[in-house]
Amino acid sequence: MTDTPARPAAAQRCSHVLLRVHDLRRAVDDFRAAGFEVGYATAPEHTALHAHVWFPEGPVIELLTTPPGARYLRLPVDLRFGRGAGGRMVRWARQEEGFCDLALLVEHSGLDTVTRALADDGVPCGRTVRWTRRRPDGAETRFAFSYPKAGRLPFLVTPYEPAQHPAHVRHPNGATALTKVVLGVRPDDLAAVRRLAGDAPDLKLEEAPVTAVRAVHLAGLTEPLDPALLHGAVLLPADAAPIPPTTHSKGSSTS
Repeated sequence: MTDTPARPAAAQRCSHVLLRVHDLRRAVDDFRAAGFEVGYATAPEHTALHAHVWFPEGPVIELLTTPPGARYLRLPVDLRFGRGAGGRMVRWARQEEGFCDLALLVEHSGLDTVTRALADDGVPCGRTVRWTRRRPDGAETRFAFSYPKAGRLPFLVTPYEPAQHPAHVRHPNGATALTKVVLGVRPDDLAAVRRLAGDAPDLKLEEAPVTAVRAVHLAGLTEPLDPALLHGAVLLPADAAPIPPTTHSKGSSTS
């Protein structure tokens, strides 16, 4: 796939891959059984909607579920987060378990400037949303994000403040880093994806009928992972051969 953005890319690397699960508590237990350290993103844990698989640096995996009735909240979410956000939330809520989105990291605080430049180049985004989470340890995490109005495109997020990557994390299955995100890209979305991500070294683009995360590669795995514990995620060793094309009929569709 060869295309280049008219301006420098909005982001230079991936922030996190989102994995839609039906039951977050069960998914956390299963990922722990698969050999990952997993931490809930918010307190109290029994009502949390997000959990993370962290690595010492680089992209991470975010397990998420959606609140009850989310599939009917398109308009309220659009009003709160900007046009296009509601459709994205509804898609997350309606799809089967599996990868549901990709966040790209904007390295500086000027997210508003970035989104204005994107709009000028034909990639309009919703408003910048500044968000705060209360972690299980009581500390606050702050970040900002913006969703492109085209619901299949990766979205933009600023670094978490304070920084969240743990200095030391040891996954019992040996995983040490998320080295590559494989993103299937519909040809009509290629220019916009390039404008958003450019040649981010941790992102591999493949032509596909639907723009969607297809797989994640992990360094350090000491043995194959049990797919039954992964809730639709395709997690491969860093040196694994590419997976064959898929129609994204379930699980990883971002349409």
